[in-house]
Amino acid sequence: MCGRFFIAQAPDIFRAFYGYPELPNFPPRYNVAPTQPVPVVLSEGGRRRFRLVRWGLWPSWVKDPKDFPLVINARSETLREKPTFRGALRHRRCVFLADGFYEWRREGTGKAATKTPYMIRRADRAPMALAGLWENWLGADGSEVDTAAVVTTDANGTMAAVHDRMPAILAPDQIDSWLDTRDTEPDAAVKLCRPCPADWLTLDPVSARVNDARIDAPDLIEPLARPQRGEAGRSAPPAAQPRSSDEDAQGALF
Repeated sequence: MCGRFFIAQAPDIFRAFYGYPELPNFPPRYNVAPTQPVPVVLSEGGRRRFRLVRWGLWPSWVKDPKDFPLVINARSETLREKPTFRGALRHRRCVFLADGFYEWRREGTGKAATKTPYMIRRADRAPMALAGLWENWLGADGSEVDTAAVVTTDANGTMAAVHDRMPAILAPDQIDSWLDTRDTEPDAAVKLCRPCPADWLTLDPVSARVNDARIDAPDLIEPLARPQRGEAGRSAPPAAQPRSSDEDAQGALF
């Protein structure tokens, strides 16, 4: 799954990497959490465009978002089947701007359980292209909100030491195909969402301060010499949550 990520490099680096014409000047963010505004790249008229969206997808058919679960991840294996994702897979695909993400290794059970945070980055430190889906939600009062979710897949060899799921990370030469909803059919798009090669990634323990979404500081992405375990409290992902939480916590309704 993907429940936190970070955007640490300068906006110009992302603009050069993705080739969109806009000149956004967003600050670095070291602990991006669900429901927050996040930058994505999408395609309009065959051109890449920058856009800010809400992390947490609302399908267009949702009448009241307060009654809809928080959908931050979408399993690649069920994108073609679930009504929540089918329309976006066909017509509205995007890439989340990120430098890396966090994942927690769960150890123990019950009250004795601990969650150890790890930072996952590309080994070459290039921007990490996270495959995503987006939707434009219109409220009955005329309000309009762009929303998105990260596509996930099985863990590769590096990630398997921590979790059994991971974001679908696209290679630079796959980005055009993923964003091109005119020529890349859903079946072909889903095939792009496979576990990336294990040697693309590095895995480092980081401070348990990342458990608290209110903390957003550069030292969160400083690797530690040793893992730092934290209690599975309210600010960390709950220990009782299923490991494949992007599927199990959201249920089969989607």
